[in-house]
Amino acid sequence: MTTITELLARATSALDSAGIRDPSVDAELVIGHVLGLSRGAVQAKAITGFPVDPGHSAEVELLIQRRAAREPLQHITGRAAFRQLELAVGPGVFVPRPETEFVAQFAIDVLRATASAEPVGVDLGMGSGAIALAMATEVGHSRIYGVEVSPRAFVWARQNFDAVGAANATPVCADLAFALPTLDGSVDVVISNPPYIPVGAIPRDPEVRLFDPELALYGGEDGLDVVRQVSATAWRLLRRGGSLILEHGELQAAQIAALLTLDGWTAVAHHRDLLGRDRATTALR
Repeated sequence: MTTITELLARATSALDSAGIRDPSVDAELVIGHVLGLSRGAVQAKAITGFPVDPGHSAEVELLIQRRAAREPLQHITGRAAFRQLELAVGPGVFVPRPETEFVAQFAIDVLRATASAEPVGVDLGMGSGAIALAMATEVGHSRIYGVEVSPRAFVWARQNFDAVGAANATPVCADLAFALPTLDGSVDVVISNPPYIPVGAIPRDPEVRLFDPELALYGGEDGLDVVRQVSATAWRLLRRGGSLILEHGELQAAQIAALLTLDGWTAVAHHRDLLGRDRATTALR
């Protein structure tokens, strides 16, 4: 019978050969997924040479082949961590990224600082619902709406809203250009991680290029078509003094600042992520 030590070594080697950035981490997570163990428990059992039955071993080998083909780990496990949440993800929905956790914090801070007894937040283009649900669960007295136009992505968002069970969060399947007219002029914060890759650019990572939905990636010739629409919709939704928060590519800060300034936004500011890259822009209505 194969031991978890041997299985981990083979899996790590296969992923390393495939160019996976952190092969041992992904190998441990795949094995943990199959065996129902945490990553720490996999590491502990690898030290003791814990045996793995043939059925589980074969399942691990199959999933490692999928990961070696650069299928996202989150599609393989069906789960993605985001701040305090674990979300269901899969084909048709953008996999939330760690850098977006940093961007979500700006919206959470605005909601917490708002004097209203029930501050209102909107996530435009919510995908899996990650940002909307983070706002709703971390600011329990808020009222949150997540808007998504893709029916395929909305299926995943609805599943996550149901699983999290935040009574203060509402998913809406609609074009963000026309969404939530009853909230016009009353929202405290609008946040969006829109598609911002120019159509001529090709994402470097196969996981993005081959598996993330195009609707969540590409934003027109200059990458800013959806950003322009977010600016218009946010201006409609926000109260005077309300905040807009945008995630964007690291080279787009200056273009977005010019765009927002032209649209009438004030206090436009850029924010760098933990790697020192321009990642978010904030502005006031």
